[in-house]
Amino acid sequence: MKNQSACILPFTNSDILPVSKLARIIWLRQYSGLLSDDQIHYMLAQRYCPALIHAQLGQENIWWQKLVLDEKIIGFTCCMRTDYDALKVDKLYIHHDHHRKGFGRMCVDNAVKLMQRINCHRLILTVNKQNHAAIHAYRRYGFEICGDSVIDIGGGFFMNDYLMAMRLRH
Repeated sequence: MKNQSACILPFTNSDILPVSKLARIIWLRQYSGLLSDDQIHYMLAQRYCPALIHAQLGQENIWWQKLVLDEKIIGFTCCMRTDYDALKVDKLYIHHDHHRKGFGRMCVDNAVKLMQRINCHRLILTVNKQNHAAIHAYRRYGFEICGDSVIDIGGGFFMNDYLMAMRLRH
């Protein structure tokens, strides 16, 4: 059940460090056993570097948003326009204490509203092939697996994900 005091707000510069710390907490719990510790730390440094997030906040086709519950950030999303037709949910993370309470759906619904606002027709994301709980949740939200995404991310590491998509229904 979604708590009525939860809301999704745009990022500000003061959110960068708290979200970087939250990402570390979430990733260490979520990806232990799926990825090596070395890959987890590599990806955290690569994706949650404060300078990178700061630079992305100024880009017009990237939207960082925070999920706030009772004035505390409990999750975040980052969406980016990939082409004229698609909006990619590049990041969608919620602290494990708040799973299965409707917040994931809230974040996906917010991404759908953004997708409609910027006139895209597809919402896409990638998810680790071993992350069965997330795959199940995304399917409940209306995403379907539509391909594989195996990407060399450098440092000798690869992401082995499913590509999932949701089409906007008119």
